[in-house]
Amino acid sequence: MTDTRLPRRPRLNMLLVLFLGLATAIAWLSVVYLPTPLVDRMMREDISHEAENWRTRVLHALEDGSLTFERGQLSPADIEWLEEVTTMSAIYRFKLFTADGRVFWSSRPSDIGTINEKPYFQDVVALGQKYYKAEMKPMAEVDSHLHTENDHHLSGDTLCVAEIYTPVMRDGRFVGAIEFYTDVTEMGHIFTERLRNIFLALSSISLLLLLMTSVVIRRSGRTQVRMLRQRALKEREMMDDQMRLAREVRLLGELNEWLQSSRSLGELFEMVGRFMSHILPESEGSVYVYSNSRDVLMGAASWNGGHHCDHIRAEDCWGLRRGRTYSFGTSEVDFPCGHAEAQDDRPSFCFPVLAHGETVGLLHLKARPGLRVDAFRASQKLAQMCAEQISLAIANVQMRDQLHDRSIRDPLTGLYNRRHLTDTLRRLLERAGREDRPLSILSVDVDHFKRFNDTHGHDAGDMVLRAVGKVLEQACDGDETACRMGGEEFMLLLPDLGRQAAALRAEALRQAVERISVRYGEKTLPRVTISVGLAVHPEDGTMPQQLMKAADDALYDAKARGRNQVAIAGEEAPEAETIALPEGPVQIGKAS
Repeated sequence: MTDTRLPRRPRLNMLLVLFLGLATAIAWLSVVYLPTPLVDRMMREDISHEAENWRTRVLHALEDGSLTFERGQLSPADIEWLEEVTTMSAIYRFKLFTADGRVFWSSRPSDIGTINEKPYFQDVVALGQKYYKAEMKPMAEVDSHLHTENDHHLSGDTLCVAEIYTPVMRDGRFVGAIEFYTDVTEMGHIFTERLRNIFLALSSISLLLLLMTSVVIRRSGRTQVRMLRQRALKEREMMDDQMRLAREVRLLGELNEWLQSSRSLGELFEMVGRFMSHILPESEGSVYVYSNSRDVLMGAASWNGGHHCDHIRAEDCWGLRRGRTYSFGTSEVDFPCGHAEAQDDRPSFCFPVLAHGETVGLLHLKARPGLRVDAFRASQKLAQMCAEQISLAIANVQMRDQLHDRSIRDPLTGLYNRRHLTDTLRRLLERAGREDRPLSILSVDVDHFKRFNDTHGHDAGDMVLRAVGKVLEQACDGDETACRMGGEEFMLLLPDLGRQAAALRAEALRQAVERISVRYGEKTLPRVTISVGLAVHPEDGTMPQQLMKAADDALYDAKARGRNQVAIAGEEAPEAETIALPEGPVQIGKAS
């Protein structure tokens, strides 16, 4: 097999040669150009430190210290000591200045009395800062006591002279300055030579290291290629994981958006089945939700070949019994759930679906045939997030259903309220007009209801309303709807019933209410009767308000005739129909 790495070697060797040449050039350039600025900085720091020491010595040697600069006068002892300074140090000249720049003493007498009007004196030195400069000067300008016999051969040459001003402060005020001159030629040569030797050593070491590195690189080329290939493989795996994670996050976001927009639990579970088959394609799954009585969990949906029972009990699931996620088939000792298939040893998860601290259902996942246990376990975190999304969606739908139910239900009787009746009547009228089907409406009123409240109290009146409401609710079948309009008034919608059939139903309701017995405390309340008014679409009206008004007018007609009877809209004296009902009263009430 041809080694695909061979064509790359000449290119690598050329790059290596160019790199070594560039490194060598940089190393030699640093030997030539770098020492000079570094030497200048080193000499400046060294001379600044030396000047600070001499300033301290001068102030200590003077009889009046810094006060001498403020006065600008010296004692004979001060002058004698100052004249010896240039012979005791490398300083060949120095001056003492007052605050206004006047020289009141100098190792060169001709400078005494002169004034330094240079800008740097007031802008730098007078502000308490040192001023330094170094420049080349002819040897003739340097005081002769520095010239030794060894320097005679240098006549006509130049020397590097450093000049530094050191401010003198008194109680935080600038009172004067000391200017020192010193020859730094030899110091510069020494520093330059040392730095060049250091840079030569560093460049040699660098060159040696580069040569050694090139040898190591050439020897370890195959190893690096192998490592690069392994790294590329890991990066590809990481990229695949990131793409998978991005897809899962996207699907979870879409799942949450769709679940939050679902209008019913049936629609919600249909969405769950479709999304879970994409989010966890290697797992069979099913979801259960608690019934309204919370005694069993009803099977709601399944996907990827999974199945769900019609209903299970909470005791059948170890996850629900233990109140946390249960993993089967991943431990050395475990027990299958009662709702799982018998003789099936595939690993599975049971996630209790929790919302607002309450268990609302169960999410059951099982590995598909052939899936490894470790691959199935790796999906647990994603499945847990799905369970959380599903739990919140179920809770939201249930809460929305409860709120909607409360908005259309009468809290006392449990019947629908006027709002729901109006919406339902409008819908039934549209259907009746479109399909040419009959529709009847009954308006019901409890006779002498005010007497119950005035004589026996409002609690007794509420019991009468609940008893009548129960009879009306039991009489409804299919799409028939019973509603409480308010107070003691009720209304029934009877789709697909014509005038004659609706009249028979109304009479049956009247007789059923008449036979109920309501107990309040230790006594039985007086007999309860109702008056009923009947209206039929389209004879008595085609609009909701027309039909409701026709039924109310018939109700008023029934009351005017003596109550406890049925009146039909448009008929003067309807004949009552007799309907056979079971013997004996219906007991409704509460014991004392």
